[in-house]
Amino acid sequence: MAQLTEQTLQFFTQPAALELLTKIQHGIEKESLRTTADARLSQELHPKALGSTLTHPSITTDYSEALLEFITPVYTDVQEALDHLRRLHCYTYHQIGNEMLWVNSMPSVLEGNARIPIAHYGNSNVGRMKAVYREGLANRYDKAMQTIAGIHYNLSLPAGFWELLHQEHTDDRSLQDLQSDGYFSLIRNFRRYSWLLMYLFGASPALSKSFLGSRPHHLQELDADTLYLPYATSLRMSDLGYQSDAQSSLNICFNGLDTYTATLRKAISTPYPAYQELGLKDEQGNYLQLNTNLLQIENEYYSSIRPKRITLSGEKPVCALSSRGVEYIEVRCLDLDPFVPLGISSEQSHFLDAFLLFCALADSPAITDSECEALNRNFQLVVSEGRKPGLELSRQEQPIELAVWGERLLTQISGAATLLDRAHGSSHYGASVLAQMTKINNPEQTPSARVLQTLRDNQQSFIEFGVQTALQHRQNFSTCHLTEEQIQQFQQQAKQSISDQLEIEQQDTLSFEEYLEQYFQQD
Repeated sequence: MAQLTEQTLQFFTQPAALELLTKIQHGIEKESLRTTADARLSQELHPKALGSTLTHPSITTDYSEALLEFITPVYTDVQEALDHLRRLHCYTYHQIGNEMLWVNSMPSVLEGNARIPIAHYGNSNVGRMKAVYREGLANRYDKAMQTIAGIHYNLSLPAGFWELLHQEHTDDRSLQDLQSDGYFSLIRNFRRYSWLLMYLFGASPALSKSFLGSRPHHLQELDADTLYLPYATSLRMSDLGYQSDAQSSLNICFNGLDTYTATLRKAISTPYPAYQELGLKDEQGNYLQLNTNLLQIENEYYSSIRPKRITLSGEKPVCALSSRGVEYIEVRCLDLDPFVPLGISSEQSHFLDAFLLFCALADSPAITDSECEALNRNFQLVVSEGRKPGLELSRQEQPIELAVWGERLLTQISGAATLLDRAHGSSHYGASVLAQMTKINNPEQTPSARVLQTLRDNQQSFIEFGVQTALQHRQNFSTCHLTEEQIQQFQQQAKQSISDQLEIEQQDTLSFEEYLEQYFQQD
């Protein structure tokens, strides 16, 4: 197991290092389905009062037209990011009429593919590309997967953090390479220990039968409409959710930027027989997917964490990473917590900071093929039966009980939390670790267990629970107060985004086919 050594902890207690820890940057992306009052997917277009989904900086859509996505600006104080997220919810609820935002990661009532609208982004080439990409996802993986929602937690460590590590290690790497290597070290440890996040924060142990339709499954029946697994933590992250047989061959375990980008480049350019059989266009000439390769674009690779770099206009993400290195990481495995109006709490955010700092500071050797397989098995075991009494995972090829390993990990993470508390003059980070410690030996306190217990206690179906909770959150947000200045700012952002989209559409000079050809020719 990776160790956060006393030497490293002591090194980061110096004033300059503690000051750097106050400059960690955060951004939160939160998805929520727009639904009717009876829990059916909204068939309405994205409200015009919320602006353009192509160009609005904070309110857009993900895969479906009904799947709203809120994006906060970057903040050094995570509470400010949460406050901004709350304002986005408040403003949105005043624009969506009688609709509500679904509180669960697994979707509301689905009525077949025809009633799952794919997102629209206008008539520009870039807008059409986003829509065709989603059409490809629907044809490759089924539309139901486009209705799953989650939290993406973005974090970047300040440049000075990597400079400090550079001074301690004194090697010949450039700062850019050291920073990229540092983020990949963090990611490898995240892959080793992300099962802990699924145990602590997984909140999707049940779903509506309408999600699966006639697909085969191994779930149990809780009531006439609810399927579940008794010890599951996150069906969203199981083979029922963001999984793909086609992508299983990629075997990416994040040992370095070069191998990561090379693997993605190959996947984007390698034809895949099943997608070739599907075809690029239908008989009317409408695009069915962007290409017939294993991945249409990099974002199609479903991973619990991604190395990221802000791209230039029209730039491929893999090119941005290759040329300028890793800028931040995006954690993608977090379920919406239905018991929290925002889907994520301040306590959870503080714990994530401590967890990710631990991953960055602890030693992180390269992942072998055999370890990579073991990590995948650990993750899938926890999402499917993480609360099973005595559940054993694999650590260094030896069995170990989840509870035992979890306690040891939290003890290590508490060292990182102490650093963050000292840096901020607070107790939030240490308190967040203690709160998670109670869940290790009390699995009934985990969100997944609470969801199932609520269904049983109230004799509710998954859908009935979602409606009741969504109505409570709608009341919470509908009565919240925004200042006149904040309202005007949101209105101006919406108006400006519509203007920006129109400008992009007017500036296009290439045909869509030429645009795609140029995009995919980037090296």
